[in-house]
Formats: sequence, C-alpha cells, structure tokens
Amino acid sequence: MAVSRAKKIEQVEKLGAELKNVSSLIIATYSKLTVAQDYELRKTLRSSGAKYRVVKNTLAKLAAKGTAAEGALSELSGVTSLAYTKGDPVALAKAISKYAKDNPEFTFKAGVVEGRVISIKEIQALATMPSKEEIYSKLLFLMSAPAQRLVTVMNAVGKDLAVVINQGVEKNKFKEIEQPGN
Repeated sequence: MAVSRAKKIEQVEKLGAELKNVSSLIIATYSKLTVAQDYELRKTLRSSGAKYRVVKNTLAKLAAKGTAAEGALSELSGVTSLAYTKGDPVALAKAISKYAKDNPEFTFKAGVVEGRVISIKEIQALATMPSKEEIYSKLLFLMSAPAQRLVTVMNAVGKDLAVVINQGVEKNKFKEIEQPGN
C-alpha cells in the first residue's frame, strides 16, 4: 500500500521534531530480522529510555535538515533504522550494542552524540563506558572516603583508650592507693 504525500509530510514533520530534541542517535541496518527480534529490540531500547524507528532514507534526510543528525543522515542507503534518546547516550549505546552482539544481522551505520557524528568504533567504545549513575556513585565514594577515614581514626583513639583501661581493670593494675595517715 502506497503512502500518500500528505502522510509522508506528516511523518517527516514528526520525525524532524523528534530529531531536534535528541542528544544521541544511532543509525543501524538489518537484514532478515524477525518480528520477534524486532519486538525484543524495541523492548530493550524502551527500557533504556530510547525510541526506535525504521525509516525511509529520503524521509529521514528531509526530517534531519537543520538538526544535529543532518550530517549522519545525508548519505543513507539500504534499510535504515534509528535509535535515539534525549537521555544518557551510554545507556543507548549499551542497549543497542548488546542487541547487535546477540543478533549479527543487525549492524551499525553511524551515530550522533551531542551534535557530533561518530563512527561504529566510537559507538562500541561508548558502550563500554560506565553509565552516568555509575560515574556519580564513584565520584560520591571518592568524595566521602576521606571523611569516613577521618571519623574512623578519631573513633579509634577513644576505642583504644577504653580497651587499655579495661585490660588494666581486668588485671587489677589499678589497686586502691593507700593514703598516709589511715
């Protein structure tokens, strides 16, 4: 069934509006992907906060005009799909790289991160980076570690003194001192 010109214009406008707001985009291609595999990919990407869309190359080129994705979408050929997000680019790269590793019929063409076109190798490198949450937790640990060590050392002095006094009491080292004249 042919898509009418009005429907194509609507699709281009909708995709263009979405592409203006994305921070990360990964362009991929596939061959012989089953419906179940496609559903699994969409489910995986949705869980990472991303959207996935199979697009016609000419419509993608038109929708990308004036956006950061224009450079990456200008030379498309073959079957094209887009995975994009407004959120964490690492989460998107991890999710789609894991899927591509499990399904060899799914491969990357290019990507865009923060307005910069990236290659397939850079997408794979991005997928190996820790997520924002992991980086934040490591940073918080590094910031709080010196304070924790200081508190531990300060508490150790009092604890050590209490242990020494307790050992002295147990060994009767503190006998009553007789006072002269009694």
